[in-house]
Amino acid sequence: MAELLLELLSEEIPARMQKSAAKDLEKIVVGELSDRGLLFESARSFSGPRRIGLALTGLPAKQKDTTEERKGPRVSAPASALSGFVRSTGVPLEQCEKRRDDKGEFYLAVIRRQGRNTSELLGELLPEAIAKLSWPKSMRWGTGQPFRWVRPLHRIVCTFDGEIVEFTFAGVNSGNRTLGHRFLSSGEIEVRRFEDYKEKLRAAHVMLEAEERKDAILHEVKQKSFALGLDFLEDEALLDEVVGLAEWPSVLIGSIDEPFMALPPEVLRTSMRTHQKYFALREPRIGRLAPRFALVSNMPASGDQTIVAGNERVLRSRLADAKFFFEQDAAIRLEDRVSALGGMIFHAKLGSQRERVSRIEMLASRIALAIGAEPAKARRAALLAKADLTTGMVGEFPELQGVMGRYYALSQGEDAEVADAIRDHYRPLGVNDDVPRARISIAVGLADKLDSLFAFFSAGERPSGSGDPFALRRAALGVLRTVLENGIRLDLMALGTAPADGLFEFFVDRLKVVLRKAGTRHDVIDAVFGIHRDGDFFRLVARAEALQNFLGSDDGANLLIAYRRAANILKSEEKKDQRSYDGDPDPDAFVQAEEKSLFVELATAAEIVRAELAKERFAEAMSVMARLRRAVDLFFEKVTVNATEASLRQNRLLLLSHLRATMHLVADFSRIEG
Repeated sequence: MAELLLELLSEEIPARMQKSAAKDLEKIVVGELSDRGLLFESARSFSGPRRIGLALTGLPAKQKDTTEERKGPRVSAPASALSGFVRSTGVPLEQCEKRRDDKGEFYLAVIRRQGRNTSELLGELLPEAIAKLSWPKSMRWGTGQPFRWVRPLHRIVCTFDGEIVEFTFAGVNSGNRTLGHRFLSSGEIEVRRFEDYKEKLRAAHVMLEAEERKDAILHEVKQKSFALGLDFLEDEALLDEVVGLAEWPSVLIGSIDEPFMALPPEVLRTSMRTHQKYFALREPRIGRLAPRFALVSNMPASGDQTIVAGNERVLRSRLADAKFFFEQDAAIRLEDRVSALGGMIFHAKLGSQRERVSRIEMLASRIALAIGAEPAKARRAALLAKADLTTGMVGEFPELQGVMGRYYALSQGEDAEVADAIRDHYRPLGVNDDVPRARISIAVGLADKLDSLFAFFSAGERPSGSGDPFALRRAALGVLRTVLENGIRLDLMALGTAPADGLFEFFVDRLKVVLRKAGTRHDVIDAVFGIHRDGDFFRLVARAEALQNFLGSDDGANLLIAYRRAANILKSEEKKDQRSYDGDPDPDAFVQAEEKSLFVELATAAEIVRAELAKERFAEAMSVMARLRRAVDLFFEKVTVNATEASLRQNRLLLLSHLRATMHLVADFSRIEG
């Protein structure tokens, strides 16, 4: 068994594209090999600032020989049919076997194909595989017929069992020589296999594996922060990005000029992170940002402060701009900025941001009244919630919308609850983000997201397939999480004018995602929502949880079996009789004690279940349902539903329909699986 080594060396690849490109390359090459019957033991892809590649171990030296049997025409078939068979198989008729079946004697061609050398096959399939690699953005380069790839390609290393696999891609011939670090090494590096390739690159100041670079950065930044008595504020997304910027990472610590420390910490961190890819450090005793930052260099530190000084100078300029924006923005009151939202289009069909703010104000006021918050404060927060979109700071750093609005509101004397709502109404921003907790924030946050959902659904701009340009799925999830995690009792569907059915189903689909993570079965959700199309999702979830617990009990499981038996009998008999058996049975027509008992039990249970459901005592309603089990079991044990007497049969079918209707007070049990 042999090893394949493939490296594509180019100009600097954007960090966000490296890992996925390496994985895509692995997937494409593995697929091409599998299509040709070439299996292997293991695969590993790697990526970095200037290279992506792949190493496969355990590849055979050649394809296996294959044999295929192809059945042909009858021996007595016309000459034209026989010659056509010979042409299609490539096997002369005299070399074909003769076989016999129950219809007579026929020709059988045995086609033997000799496996090709793997190296030869690789030379054919790898250029095609590399060409299939798709990039989010690419560029053209070269003369004549320019190639399109992420960046200009300089070298291709490709060896199999230590020998060069020859091919050409994008005008570059494959070979066995690569380059090390752009500045810390010189000359070509000759390689044969992955292990010597990896070690020679390390000697040339290149850490090949992204995880190795990540561990090195984390270790060094934590060590240097600790030496200064500071904490490192971990930022996974930024860490993944800087891992893709340095082949031989080194962590350096720089200083922030004290006057800039008066800026909000979010501004400091965002400016450092977005523009410069710096990590923030914190003073652990007081919990505030330290006037220091950590940067990742592609050069060893070796005590040289030139790099640090250059980065400090660039950061000083960035923070001076941020300070200017902050001071200029704070000089204009948020309420004076609201009118400027009229010049910002929210959506061509839905008007300006100012018009949207008016809608959010009304919604927030209604929601606040329903959840016990002050409507006046909710309206005020909604009025100011989008005002910071007109500021210079948010124009520079859109991710600070809401955050900056809170700072400006507090500095201008707005109520603290109003200011917090301006910041928190965007939450949750992702699956790991917390939901708003204060009542004013909840009211404005729900109003903001619900307005988007109502407005876009009314305008016919619904998500389709994987496309969701207006992030409506995220908005719906945000609404549901806010409602469920805060125990909000509110009929969401009654708040808007969007098409109720479509939006309700949209919410239900999102709710399935939320509840599935919490362990609630999707069929249980369908069973509850199939009967109760209720805009109070907190209540619906409580129903679903109670139903799931009920079905997990012996009484629940057995009652479900009885329900299915009743439903199947009804379905069969209704189809046979071409009629529905919905309706009430005649209690005077019962002749057996078991059917009389079931009728009484159902009537009693229905009354109690309705009362318990009205009080939202769902577990208690399930307990009442559980008490039906004995009466139902005795009915099916002792009573023949399809009696020979027509009137008796009809009354018993109506009793089964009554059983079905009583159970449907809780949920549509026909949707329960298993």
